[in-house]
Amino acid sequence: MIPINEISNFPNHPFKIKDDEKMIETVASVKKHGVIFPAIVREKDGGGYEMISGHRRKRACQLADIKEMPCIVRKLTDEEATILMVDTNVQREEILPSERAFAFKMKLDAIKKQGKRVDLTSTPVGEKLSVDIIAEEFGMGREQVRRFIRLTELNKGLLKLVDDKKIALRPAVEISYMSKFDQEELLDAIQLNEATPSEKQAKEMRQLSEKGILERDKIEEILNEEKPNQKEQIKFKVESVKEYFPKGYGTKQMEEIIKKLLKNYQMQWQRKLNDREIR
Repeated sequence: MIPINEISNFPNHPFKIKDDEKMIETVASVKKHGVIFPAIVREKDGGGYEMISGHRRKRACQLADIKEMPCIVRKLTDEEATILMVDTNVQREEILPSERAFAFKMKLDAIKKQGKRVDLTSTPVGEKLSVDIIAEEFGMGREQVRRFIRLTELNKGLLKLVDDKKIALRPAVEISYMSKFDQEELLDAIQLNEATPSEKQAKEMRQLSEKGILERDKIEEILNEEKPNQKEQIKFKVESVKEYFPKGYGTKQMEEIIKKLLKNYQMQWQRKLNDREIR
């Protein structure tokens, strides 16, 4: 049992600890049952402990006014601690793209520093690239891992738009190659025009940015291009018009008849306009 005030958070911990509904539930559970699963910590050189796994449990204890919590104390190098911290957090059900991005980046850097050690055993990785190791461990393609790691090159404002699902992953990756100045200009243009770039638009801006010729006016011009999914559409349920068609008519047949009716309506309206002009 270790006093809460002796446990500091992991440096640059990439996972956000929110006082949301789930935290309220955790606090209630801690008050009723205590901390069931011990946290994992390591001793710090200057005294005290550093949290490896258990940041949410620690926060719940603080909110519940519990002064100490059960912990497993491990002897870990910086690289081992980083890898364990990522592995025990990144498999959570809900994880933001930014959290995954910085977690993968931290683990990648740790693996590179370790050399031939990839986990808490001494598994050799001579023939494997660090990205391949992460991809294999988390069940995704190496390019997908690379895409997430590229998100760490985005400024905070753009990264938040990715977390908020306003910018998709692939366009975000293209934007990450733009200069920091151009990213700031893009963020400002997005907020001003209330429009976000598609992958095609992001690629176009990236190419201009890498050439050093991306102007603010061009950013706004690209952003305001009409996207295929932004074209206006009229939608209604088949059931709302089905009664006006013979039984057995499919949607394609209904569509053809609606087009003919609209064409006739247009012709009638045009005749009325012509009659008015003659009078």
